[in-house]
Amino acid sequence: MSIPARFDAFRIHNDDAGYRSGIEQIAMDDLADGDIDIRVAHSSVNFKDALAGTGQGKILRRFPLVGGIDVAGHVVASRDPAFKEGDAVLVTGSGLSETRDGGYAQYARLEARWAVPVPAGLSLRDSMILGTAGFTAALALLRMQENRQTPDLGPLVVTGATGGVGSLAVDIFSAAGYEVHAVSGKPEQTRYLESIGASAVLGRDALATTRAMESARFGGGLDNVGGPMLVSLLAQTVPYGNVAAAGLAASAALDATVMPFIIRGVSLLGVASAGTPRAIRDTVWHYLANDWKPRHLDTICTQDIALSELPGVFERMLAGGSQGRTLVTL
Repeated sequence: MSIPARFDAFRIHNDDAGYRSGIEQIAMDDLADGDIDIRVAHSSVNFKDALAGTGQGKILRRFPLVGGIDVAGHVVASRDPAFKEGDAVLVTGSGLSETRDGGYAQYARLEARWAVPVPAGLSLRDSMILGTAGFTAALALLRMQENRQTPDLGPLVVTGATGGVGSLAVDIFSAAGYEVHAVSGKPEQTRYLESIGASAVLGRDALATTRAMESARFGGGLDNVGGPMLVSLLAQTVPYGNVAAAGLAASAALDATVMPFIIRGVSLLGVASAGTPRAIRDTVWHYLANDWKPRHLDTICTQDIALSELPGVFERMLAGGSQGRTLVTL
């Protein structure tokens, strides 16, 4: 397949003219070096993409760059023997829209060492509804289970449950056999959360305690919020339960005590999806295509947009108005 001389890309600049982003025409030679070229089918919108696209977060380390930390498509040219024309591949994180050009373009140039063959059981569309959000949720569960988390310990809490990571975590944890309690400040989304696997939907007041220790009622969970809610979740986790921290939608602070750790043996596990080693990536994507495959991807994908619609989606996401996942179709 021939690659056109120029094609559309959503590019981010920061120079004497200021911080700005938008669609422009670029060529393959404008992209960072890589081993494989793909025709992009889909990308997605993550909180990190919204921060990068608007300049509200210091995400990009060099400019200009094509935005989009997720990408999936078919190989059109390969300089690495591991891939051939027509292969379906995906990349999440791994420097996209940070140190190298990302997925918001009709074509992308990727490093073969981070390109994952799309596993059997997932379509290109499925892989990008999942994207970094689904990968993060599944990585959290992998880390918890490697530390002996089991359904017998009790329900897993998911905070920020209506967001992308939260929604997919509810579905993934439920598919893996756990009882899931979703925490959200949006009571109008109760039916949505129940429809994707939550057995209980709790208001934010469920994690409002300021005490170092409370009655243990949760097996553990995934926190996407940070701050006092994470502290409260730790204080209510059963002995030897695990809490995975993956976000800071409310706060980057952690004003906690060591009491849950030294009295109940609770573990706080970090989840850093962007720099996950390749071997772990392959394991997570295997689970996502098999035992942990979400059962409600079409429900969680609430929008399918074009590149031109990205600015509006960024604004709504940063204002707290997004739900589920937004797919970008090229």
